[in-house]
Amino acid sequence: MQVQELKINSERLNGRLDELSKIGRIGDTGVCRPALSTVEKEAFELVGSWMKEAGLKVRIDHFGNLIGRMEGKNPDASVLMMGSHLDSQPYGGRYDGPAGVLSAIEAVATLNEQGITPERPIEVVSFCDEEGWRFNRGLFGSRGILGKLEEADLERKDQDGVTREQALREFGCDPKKFQESQYKTGSIHAFLELHIEQGPVLDKGNLPLGVVSGISGPLWWTVKLKGFAGHAGSVPMAMRQDTILGMSEISLALNRIVRQDEKAPTVGTVGHVQVFPNSRNIIAEEVTFTIDLRDIDQNRRDAYEKQLRQEINDICDKYHLSYDIQEDTNSEPRYCAEWIKETMHSESKKMGLELPELMSGPFHDALMLSYACDYGMIFVRCKDGISHNPAEYASPEDLALGAELLYRTMNKMMVI
Repeated sequence: MQVQELKINSERLNGRLDELSKIGRIGDTGVCRPALSTVEKEAFELVGSWMKEAGLKVRIDHFGNLIGRMEGKNPDASVLMMGSHLDSQPYGGRYDGPAGVLSAIEAVATLNEQGITPERPIEVVSFCDEEGWRFNRGLFGSRGILGKLEEADLERKDQDGVTREQALREFGCDPKKFQESQYKTGSIHAFLELHIEQGPVLDKGNLPLGVVSGISGPLWWTVKLKGFAGHAGSVPMAMRQDTILGMSEISLALNRIVRQDEKAPTVGTVGHVQVFPNSRNIIAEEVTFTIDLRDIDQNRRDAYEKQLRQEINDICDKYHLSYDIQEDTNSEPRYCAEWIKETMHSESKKMGLELPELMSGPFHDALMLSYACDYGMIFVRCKDGISHNPAEYASPEDLALGAELLYRTMNKMMVI
């Protein structure tokens, strides 16, 4: 089918993505932009200037979110919110997050250029610390505006010993004023997020875009095993309390559990490991590691969690280890609103596109916003499904189509 002429400015959108990718660049195409860093602040200043050009009034709230607002004819109406994030993984790509923020800015800029004043306010947001790698827990800004933070969130430290509270203050935020930045119940009408797929479905199907059906529910743990240090050359194998051995068997058990149903989209990952005393000549006395378990089916995830807890208990008994499980994140799967999906399908057909629906394994800020309002997501094809890697790539043509669909969907949703 022939795609209709686009209203958004593809050259502007993709030029800005290229310009933004220079901030925190690693290698030729990679990006390292830690949350609440001087590098992210530089990105905020640049993107904030583009927000102003699009007719938005810009602020950084006390959670470290960059927010641009366009008033509507009815300023008291609930806000239509769009956005994503600008922070990246330590070895990340150019499109994960920024594609959603800059497409939202492009949608509002197009609205402004068309001389359209929305009925309700529109806000474009870059949420603070979506990725979660610096302080080992993400979705900070989107949890913050909804009053879903925990006391321990501010105490979390990065690898240099900097607490999140310190980082916020250095960024110009005041944790004592969090309440000023929270959104009242009912004040958000709906949330839209464009994102690269971060998977291979669209690329394999030779499709530029997809409509998201829902987001898998993530369960994040930090597990600590405690054994006993000893000389690596003298303690007999049968007498060891080796936490590395215990962690290794737990990792293998996790892999077995999530692969019980090969047709299911369940995934499990051990992604971060810390060892004490971390010497090649000492049996590891303590190991702390993360477990990430995700599924779109809550009942199946619950069953797998129960199995995993039993495996951890049995393995630790086997090697005479003690253990502690700290739950960092626990969210059930969240499904996109039918009326928003229908709007996306209707508008994409007008563009000459027939789009599939697909679930999201990765979580996004939309996951948190789903607890406050209806939400919808657009996926843009990424080459070979690669993400969280400098090789991450989405074509200018696909990104333009995604931004156009975002603009058209926004137009339909901003009516009172």
